[in-house]
Amino acid sequence: MTNRTIKVDYLARVEGEGALYVKIKDKKVEDIKLKIFEPPRFFEAFLRGRDFREVPDITARICGICPIAYELGASYAMEDACGIKVEGPLRDLRRLIYYGEWIESHVLHIGMLHAPDFLGYEDAIQMAKDHSEVVKNVLRLKKIGNDIMVVLGGREIHPINLRIGGFYKVPKKRELGVLLDELKWARDASIELAKLVATFPFPDFDQEYEFIAMRHPDEYAIIEGQLVSNKGMDIPIREYDDHLIEEHVEHSTALHTHVKERETAFVGPMARYSLNYDKLSPFAQGVAKDIGLGKECHNPFKSIMVRAVEVVYAVDEAIRNIEGYQEPDKPAVDVQPRAATGYGCTEAPRGICYHRYTIDEQGIVQDAKIVSPTAVNLPTIEKDLWNFVESNVELSDDKLQWQCEQAIRNYDPCISCSCHFLKLNVDRQ
Repeated sequence: MTNRTIKVDYLARVEGEGALYVKIKDKKVEDIKLKIFEPPRFFEAFLRGRDFREVPDITARICGICPIAYELGASYAMEDACGIKVEGPLRDLRRLIYYGEWIESHVLHIGMLHAPDFLGYEDAIQMAKDHSEVVKNVLRLKKIGNDIMVVLGGREIHPINLRIGGFYKVPKKRELGVLLDELKWARDASIELAKLVATFPFPDFDQEYEFIAMRHPDEYAIIEGQLVSNKGMDIPIREYDDHLIEEHVEHSTALHTHVKERETAFVGPMARYSLNYDKLSPFAQGVAKDIGLGKECHNPFKSIMVRAVEVVYAVDEAIRNIEGYQEPDKPAVDVQPRAATGYGCTEAPRGICYHRYTIDEQGIVQDAKIVSPTAVNLPTIEKDLWNFVESNVELSDDKLQWQCEQAIRNYDPCISCSCHFLKLNVDRQ
């Protein structure tokens, strides 16, 4: 049989660069590799020797879409090392700025990067010709998330107002109050967006996963909690390295993560939702029920629905948070360094973002480890692609290429973060 090769220089509508290689022989998949070729960024190496107070601002530069994940993950790790805890209104403000990040990131993915796949468009620009109101509402929703980050963080890209122990400056109640009118519009708009994505055509592709996410006894976990899984994991953050193992693979500049003595793990909205449905607000649960989501979701193509529900949750909780806001006595808790290793983890829009730092008595960083959610998900994406291609091997190369690209976008991969997509090569034999 004649070999067939398809090449796509770059996968559109994901963050970062890489390649996908698919080898098919006698209508069977023989090999799939998600080849990440973006250069490593060496953040962990150049953090060594820096003052511990610098780390949140430096790690924020890992990602322009979800800098809060890195700033707060680093802050929690340093606070753990220094033996302090941020509580009360300062903790509430941390959740609020994270809601802003969830809103802007999820809405960007849903409306601009992923919806065109389901509606049959090459990109959001083409989609806007027929769905202009949808695109306008998506852009307005995203701006609302950015506005929260500006008020609390000083700017929406790489915010500069967060610090270990809290903030450099906290807002007045009236400064947060100006966000409420737009947020109340956003609550209705986010429900309509969830209803829209529920009408998309989803292939039947339920998979078995080991979901891993944070879980908190009192809330939908974002900034604190235990690490739990649907396979029995229930551990404090400081035991992360005892259970999740990173390894180099020849075809990727990003490390791959596996569960020790088991296989791949899956983090992100589907994992959070499936492991923490009972902690969602009744309002968000009601929207999930209305659009046809159960208490768990195992179809990665339906992850767009889960993201939409998390937008509803984030908007509604942001309103509640602002309405109940009490200005703290001071913008930050005092932090003094000590020789120790600290551990931190938060729920980035794409899943758990893990930090571990060792500092000396003067607060100088001796060692650093950062694991992005995409680095955890890459082996799972490869596994899912294998199953997806095998079940669609009869498709023409053009259709298979399109659907593989769509399948990869299900996970909203942040490849640049994972390298500290798509060139598609299909080899049919």
